[in-house]
Amino acid sequence: MTPAEKVVSPADPRLRPYRDLKDSALRRSAELAGGYFIVEGRFALEAVLASPYPLESVLVLRRRLPALAGLALPPETAVYVADDEVMAGVAGFEVHRGVLGLARRLPPAQATSLLARERLVVVVEGVTDQENLGSIFRNATAFGAGAVLLDPTCSDPLYRRSVRVSLGHVLRMPFARLEPWPGSLQLLGKNGFVAVALTPAGSAEAVQDAADALQGEKVALIVGAEGSGLSAAVLSACRQVRVPMAPRVDSLNVAVALAVALHRFAGPHP
Repeated sequence: MTPAEKVVSPADPRLRPYRDLKDSALRRSAELAGGYFIVEGRFALEAVLASPYPLESVLVLRRRLPALAGLALPPETAVYVADDEVMAGVAGFEVHRGVLGLARRLPPAQATSLLARERLVVVVEGVTDQENLGSIFRNATAFGAGAVLLDPTCSDPLYRRSVRVSLGHVLRMPFARLEPWPGSLQLLGKNGFVAVALTPAGSAEAVQDAADALQGEKVALIVGAEGSGLSAAVLSACRQVRVPMAPRVDSLNVAVALAVALHRFAGPHP
């Protein structure tokens, strides 16, 4: 590991990318413009190191420095050590896990290249809740989806909360943006996919019936934000399916509903 460098001021220019982590809108614009993203905690660092994303630096509390023991940090990764007051002054809150990392983004993947090689993908419209988005990536990985495609309004999947909730799977699951939206949905049909939209509408087909009918087909499972759900334009372009539920329950969390549908469409797992 590179010898740790002590930082004594939140104004240290080397820590500029770590500043104001609580402001998600500011973070998204700054991180996208800067070509980097921040992760929090040792587990997230391990996930970065096991991914294609280069780890550029680590900021760690002095008392948490032993947490880096055993991590195979690349020699070019800078390690900055700070006291609690400095870390909180930089991040804007108490960093309870005591470890932050800065990783470099990769060039964005192209949806067409992902669709050309996969048979089961997830498409997401309008999900801005970072925890839901992280759970979507975790479930997509668990049930064998090959890629996640996002409309332009979805949150940044590399936001630190999404990375944490996904258990790092967002760093391994290929993803791309679909633009323009919803016109780019036509790419699904051009690549042989059946577009299947999840909706709680009682008139929709039961997910198990649809999965049986589409066995062997390439399928794109499409989910929308909680509350508003999928837009009318998307629903009208898709085969609509629902997860049957007990009376008096009108809907499920978007990530939970997706997990049920993925389990049905993915088929048996070892």
